[in-house]
Amino acid sequence: MPEQTTSCILIADDDKDIVAAIATQLEKEGYRTIRAYNGLDALEKLSENEVHLILMDVMMPKLDGLSAVMKIRETQNIPILVLSAKTEDTDKILGLSVGADDYMTKPYNPLELSARVRAALRRYLHLGSKQNAPMANFIKTGGLELDTDAKQVYLDGEPIKLTATELKIVELMMRNAGKVFSAEEIYSKIWNEDAYAVENTVMVHIRHIREKIEINPKEPRYLKVVWGIGYKMEKLP
Repeated sequence: MPEQTTSCILIADDDKDIVAAIATQLEKEGYRTIRAYNGLDALEKLSENEVHLILMDVMMPKLDGLSAVMKIRETQNIPILVLSAKTEDTDKILGLSVGADDYMTKPYNPLELSARVRAALRRYLHLGSKQNAPMANFIKTGGLELDTDAKQVYLDGEPIKLTATELKIVELMMRNAGKVFSAEEIYSKIWNEDAYAVENTVMVHIRHIREKIEINPKEPRYLKVVWGIGYKMEKLP
């Protein structure tokens, strides 16, 4: 892909072995990398170089990763993917709330890390024209976008092929991000019929949607099950 040969990624982590491993992986894929070992070092390297994406550890000396993210967000909209050993949901939410675009916990899956890097770069480098379109025509949660006029769903800038029914379900969920819908509610709103023993029908459609919009369908970021109640679309920045 074009972005792989032109993009520069700043990797900030106080563990030099982790930095080296990530840098080696990304360089093999054609990216240029810059290495930093604390938050202040990361800010300095960022000021001296043209960087297209940052991988930022949370726990670092001199200046922690979240503080560095907040500082960067004062002036730049560059994609930032936070890496941390912390797995609590509150830590993930804090990382996203201070301006990170994505969050991965250690130990990370190298293939998933690469996929998320590519996705973030696609959005950052190739969506300028679409981002200038009237926002009233777009519903957005994280990297998932729905063009309500064209009836087209995009994931990190890439068009997703959905069936008519899948599109209706995604639109319903995105228009009501954060709201939990039972299978019966989804069925009655999408099929316009009374819902009776419809759990399997809805579940199959949800599974197919997840396979198309999630990097890892087994650990969905967007379309989630609320056990014993139903389904919801996460409301993400």
